[in-house]
Amino acid sequence: MPHGTVTLDALDLRLMAALQEDGRLTNQQLGERIGLSASQCSRRRAALEAAGLICGYHAELAAEALGLRVLAFIQVTLTAHSGENARRFRDLLARAGEIQEAYAMTGDTDYLLKAVVPDLKGLSRLVNETLLAHDSVARVRSSIVLERLKESGRLPLAALPPG
Repeated sequence: MPHGTVTLDALDLRLMAALQEDGRLTNQQLGERIGLSASQCSRRRAALEAAGLICGYHAELAAEALGLRVLAFIQVTLTAHSGENARRFRDLLARAGEIQEAYAMTGDTDYLLKAVVPDLKGLSRLVNETLLAHDSVARVRSSIVLERLKESGRLPLAALPPG
């Protein structure tokens, strides 16, 4: 399957799937999982990184164990639909560490935000003192997550046809 200048084969897909499971795998461990030598894994990994298909590696932290117990989704509608207003709102998002993800949306809401905060007071501060206090924001609706049924940052690589 072509992606830019890289053609992915079944081994590339298996390599990326293994790294999605555990980004700390050494090339030796990776090779044992997918049936290649460590040097072949190293070359393939480097090529996938250079092509921008592997964007980075990170540690996954436990939000609740760190005291961040409230997960909320927040819908935001802007006061006006102008480039300047959108830019000011995006600048606000960049400064708000509680907001993990933000999406520009179609439909009734302009943006959907995913936020994590320690408690309801933290959510209230984020909504009232950060979002609603900003002159680009007209309306905010928040929904608190009661139970997380599934969480995955993994891409469905099995759905891709091998090249």
